[in-house]
Amino acid sequence: MAFAIKDILRLEVAPALGCTEPVAIALGAASAASLLDGGEPESIEVWVDPNIYKNGMAVLIPGTGGLYGLDLAAALGALGGDATQKMEVLSSITPEVTQQAQDLLTRGVVKVNLLEKKGLRIKTVVKSGGAEAESLIVDHHDNIVSLKLNGEEVAGHPLVQAAAEEGSGGLAELENWLTTLSMEQILGLLDELDESDLKFIERGITYNLRLSEHGLRHGSGMGVGKSLDSLVRQRLVKKDMIMTSRILCSSAADARMGGVKLPAMSSAGSGNHGLTAVLPLYAVKEYTECSHDDLLRAVALSHIVTAYVKTYTGRLSAVCGCSVAAGAGAAAGVTYMLGGDLKQISAAVNCLISELAGVICDGAKLGCALKLATAAGTAVQSALLALQGAQIMPSDGIVDSTMEKTARNLGLISVEGMMETDRTILGILMTKFAAQAEDQRRQVK
Repeated sequence: MAFAIKDILRLEVAPALGCTEPVAIALGAASAASLLDGGEPESIEVWVDPNIYKNGMAVLIPGTGGLYGLDLAAALGALGGDATQKMEVLSSITPEVTQQAQDLLTRGVVKVNLLEKKGLRIKTVVKSGGAEAESLIVDHHDNIVSLKLNGEEVAGHPLVQAAAEEGSGGLAELENWLTTLSMEQILGLLDELDESDLKFIERGITYNLRLSEHGLRHGSGMGVGKSLDSLVRQRLVKKDMIMTSRILCSSAADARMGGVKLPAMSSAGSGNHGLTAVLPLYAVKEYTECSHDDLLRAVALSHIVTAYVKTYTGRLSAVCGCSVAAGAGAAAGVTYMLGGDLKQISAAVNCLISELAGVICDGAKLGCALKLATAAGTAVQSALLALQGAQIMPSDGIVDSTMEKTARNLGLISVEGMMETDRTILGILMTKFAAQAEDQRRQVK
């Protein structure tokens, strides 16, 4: 089965409000709760895979005033989430709903369980008024594959149909197809872009720039972007295209990870991937004579390459996808935008992966802004090196003779080689959070 570039944009690029892991939990809870009579939940129980658990533990939830937690995300979704909005399910959350959700947590009626099974999976059971509703999300953050009421499957429910028709039903097939492509074929897909595609890509740039501007203005989250900008103003560092890329990306991540209620245009299932895939290209455009149309086509290429690398590394893993997948996409996009040929684009991707393959994912959090700053700067640097003829040798480490082979090698490390690393990371985080919770209980006493 062959796909078109419209399919890639439709299935891999979408608005997302907040970090996609707690948002997916909220979506599951909102979907289940929508089957009930609207009364306050008597209990909410959620089962999630290890990577959803890891990525959703510490990141702030938009619209809550700086709160976080998988249990809170579930409560928010069940009480006030709009499941029809998919990855913007929490756009309807108010301070009143947030307070109600905190009350549920205080009463101990929300429980989150860790599954042993790998692979994205979220099962949610909400009970209210003697009725029980269940939702199941698998493989992808918005892929609702089942809804049940009192143990009976709800046939033909629009939320399940929407997941199949609008994004997730064909995603596995798309990923399989992407792995058959060469970089030359990927570049050929850009010839299919039409006016509606370019407008959609433009919308994504606008979304992600809005986050960057907010982070830069307010110093949201960790304040990495604002701090880098301050260093430029003090003339302690120089503002070139690499530094501008780092500032734009990190300030957007500061805002997003800091819980600002603004959507990002995600890429390959991640808002932070979307920031990394898009914003470095916008930064470079400001320093060149490239046309706006060149920018839009380059962003499209960045999204495709991001999705391509993710087919090998997996949707969630121990490897930081913002670094190696979206970073690779940005490196390819910048090289293309600056007039690079097929060989130079592949060399830029190889260079990026060689430099950042060792960056781990230790969950979504404020500190992700640091990793996005690194990925953005390295993507631009890799492109510039490739354009100057510098390329890493195929005898070096996991890098192979082609970008395609390098991506496969990276996938082997991510999926097979780092399974124990992933378990160790999760163990560290769970131990740390348990100790912090115990300290809080002692302080209350």
